[in-house]
Amino acid sequence: MKDKKVHSFADTDEKQLIIRQEEASEVKSRIARSILEALPEWFGIRESREEYIRDSADQPFFAAYSQNRPVGFLCLKKTGRATAELAVMGVLPEYHRQGIGKALFEAARVYAVRSGFLFLQVKTVEMGHYESYDRTNRFYQSIGFQEFEVFPGLWDEANPCQIYVMGLGGAAGRTEEQYGDGNGKTDL
Repeated sequence: MKDKKVHSFADTDEKQLIIRQEEASEVKSRIARSILEALPEWFGIRESREEYIRDSADQPFFAAYSQNRPVGFLCLKKTGRATAELAVMGVLPEYHRQGIGKALFEAARVYAVRSGFLFLQVKTVEMGHYESYDRTNRFYQSIGFQEFEVFPGLWDEANPCQIYVMGLGGAAGRTEEQYGDGNGKTDL
């Protein structure tokens, strides 16, 4: 399947940003590698970085392009019948604070809603441990995520896992069968 243009905007003809949903596994892996390797403050552990790159090849993947160059990406991962996770995202440092992360998130949010998800979640290091992750926490809060729970030992003691969640709309229009086992038993 050919990649899909999701969103395009520009301040000037020179500064056009295009967000596309990529389909080709090798393209996704190449973009993920180039972006994550440029972000050692967040993705400095080689084994974890390689796992993100591997996993991104099989996940819904949104890439941001400036002048035909990939400058950011975001992957979603289904974690339950009604929930998707923002599995990994990154924007090249020289493109931080220019709205690219928000544009990527908006494309992914629209995809999640159209795919029938009711919730999004994201995991990061709890606020107050590293300045780089404090910026990440503030970003997630700025786009509407709410603190859900902290798991102090999920990763390790130095990196307590903060989970944020976001509702994507109500359950209006969904049938009991879409929630449960089809026999009237729901798991909500």
